[in-house]
Amino acid sequence: MNITVRDLLEAGVHFGHQKRRWNPKSRPYVFAHREGVSIIDLEKTHACLEAAVRFVEDTVAAGKDIFFIATKRQAQETMRTAARACNMPFAVNRWLGGGLTNFATIKNSLEKYRRFLRMEADGSLDKMHKKEAAAVRRQMARMNRNFEGMIELRNLPGAVFIIDTKTENNAVHEASRLGIPIVALVDTNSDPSKLDYPIPGNDDAVKSVRLIVETVVEAIQNGLARREAVRTERRSIVPVQENVEQTAQPEVNIDPALLREESEEEGADGAKDGAPKAAKPRASRARSEGARRPRKESAPAAE
Repeated sequence: MNITVRDLLEAGVHFGHQKRRWNPKSRPYVFAHREGVSIIDLEKTHACLEAAVRFVEDTVAAGKDIFFIATKRQAQETMRTAARACNMPFAVNRWLGGGLTNFATIKNSLEKYRRFLRMEADGSLDKMHKKEAAAVRRQMARMNRNFEGMIELRNLPGAVFIIDTKTENNAVHEASRLGIPIVALVDTNSDPSKLDYPIPGNDDAVKSVRLIVETVVEAIQNGLARREAVRTERRSIVPVQENVEQTAQPEVNIDPALLREESEEEGADGAKDGAPKAAKPRASRARSEGARRPRKESAPAAE
């Protein structure tokens, strides 16, 4: 991570909410209160950011995705651009209730939306009746608003990255219920104890949000690079193992002509030494039956 405390200070990450709106559970991350405004301790913010970045990189390197969630106006475009840059799922228009806890139903709706997109791409939607096509397009517009950024989400994410946990309270609750780790930029008016990796900072200023998001995106890209390196290494190991197996068990090709010559030579040697001994004939069936037949008792002598 190349971000320093001075970078955080210049981006205004240290500005919290007004003191009358602060959450007492954010006390460990508050440096002081100046003119009714809570000031965040940037030393602790920097340490929390390092821990979050390390976790995000390891999670992505393990083959899991990070779900970007931010529906507030100041963070929508920043999160959308960042998620698309690293090919991660995102939800910025609105949080669909049950997006995590009711994911089985969401998957069915996503598959229906993908089918509509395929119909529009191959031209089959234009061949439908006008009223049917209009109804499908209205449904697609509604789905695009709900599922933008989730079209490639086929399984639950490895973690969620949230801007402003107070606004996204439902998403935080669902992720906590499923045990999905939460990485979030949390201001002084929110409860950081609900998060696995809180990043205390200003979640209202665009510059502050952009700095934190860019740092997380950098960690995701590093994780993707590590993931690709592991895949490349596995692909290179498999052919080597196949070559070792082939050399360990070489194929032996025997010429049939040589086999015939060897059999003829063995037959000639046997003729010189004498004919092979004949096998003993088996006893006849009648003889064997006679051997098992009981003897007749002799007649008693005449008195």
